[in-house]
Amino acid sequence: MTIINDLKDLFNNQDLLVEALTHRSWINEHKSIAATNERLEFLGDAVLELFVSKFLFDHYPDKPEGFMTAIRSNLVNTDHLALCAKRIGLGDAILLSKGEEETGGRDNPSLLADCMEAVIGAVYIDLGPQKCSCFISDNVLFDLEEIRKNPLKDAKSRFQEKVQAKGYSAPVYKIVNQEGPDHSKTFTVGVMVNGKAVVTGVGKSKAEAEQNSASKALEVW
Repeated sequence: MTIINDLKDLFNNQDLLVEALTHRSWINEHKSIAATNERLEFLGDAVLELFVSKFLFDHYPDKPEGFMTAIRSNLVNTDHLALCAKRIGLGDAILLSKGEEETGGRDNPSLLADCMEAVIGAVYIDLGPQKCSCFISDNVLFDLEEIRKNPLKDAKSRFQEKVQAKGYSAPVYKIVNQEGPDHSKTFTVGVMVNGKAVVTGVGKSKAEAEQNSASKALEVW
């Protein structure tokens, strides 16, 4: 499935789809274009969390809040949304500046996840809640059973246990960079063990960046 062949046919308002695909770097080279996908991303983030929460609430009536929270986190985090974006071809369709593209923007997980949320926001506006729910089900929840196999403890908890099992104090997380407008910031957080930097992680909130850095740390430490 590709974004061009499927989403283009799906949308009534093609301008809305173009807006959802427009990264802020694109307008630096195309001064006549004013709208980026950041407003749609803002909406899509909220829509996605609501729809996924309702889906889990309906499909797991006997599961506690902690179970649903962990599953939702694994479904809506940057890494998974980037995977969803690649699956439908968003990486090839995003409108990026030459500089952003040359520095690997089409494979940047945070950028891809943001665009996925923007598309969800655009689908919600253009096609309404019911079709947006179907879109999320097909393109975000497609690997739910695989997601369920992942550990229910979050990455920070698992990394802390791993670190302390080796006799060290709990990891320390520190913001090393933040960029973007206030409503759509991207955070880079470094994790340190025993005073030494391990890895950094990126996210749309400090908490998400910490989780992503912990997830990477579990792979390399």
